[in-house]
Amino acid sequence: MISIIDYKAGNLASVSNALERMGVNFQVTYDTTKLDNSDAIIFPGVGHAQSAMHALDERNLIDWLKTTKKPVLGICLGMQLLYESSEEGNTEGLGIIHGRLRKFDDKAVKVPHLGWNDFAELSDHPITAGLGTHSMMYYVHSYYAPVNESTLAYCHYEIPFASVVAKDNFWGVQFHPEKSGHNGEILLKNYIELIQKLK
Repeated sequence: MISIIDYKAGNLASVSNALERMGVNFQVTYDTTKLDNSDAIIFPGVGHAQSAMHALDERNLIDWLKTTKKPVLGICLGMQLLYESSEEGNTEGLGIIHGRLRKFDDKAVKVPHLGWNDFAELSDHPITAGLGTHSMMYYVHSYYAPVNESTLAYCHYEIPFASVVAKDNFWGVQFHPEKSGHNGEILLKNYIELIQKLK
């Protein structure tokens, strides 16, 4: 069973629809007992970082996320919240991945970064199996994560930014795999296969 975390800041419907199409057994919940009994977690997110952290706090999910040993896949804002902090509202994140989110320069590029983009570089990793630098993914974001030791793949939009990341039992993607067609489905399938190997 995969649990999608419901904290009123996630793209729950589109992620649920993607898993349904793939025939994956899942539930949408913020109940930590149900999360503890899950095989893995999907941590989606859209909107403002500060509001999202408040929503996590209201549901007693911050400490749970910081301490869980379950596999967790953060999507878009869900990935960004894994970092230490964000310029958006000067928000403190979960601190799982080193780095601070910064805003794209709206004098240099259109903000938000909206639409399809490929990878500038892609590491060989089970989560990216079957994908290449030519693989297009769908993005909607105004803030970006730095390329660092946790980065598995990065893109260019004025500057390089982290697109796929991994740290311990956490993975994150800046794009929306559930809106990225066949390539997004490949990544979600890779995550499910990773979970099965970790059981």
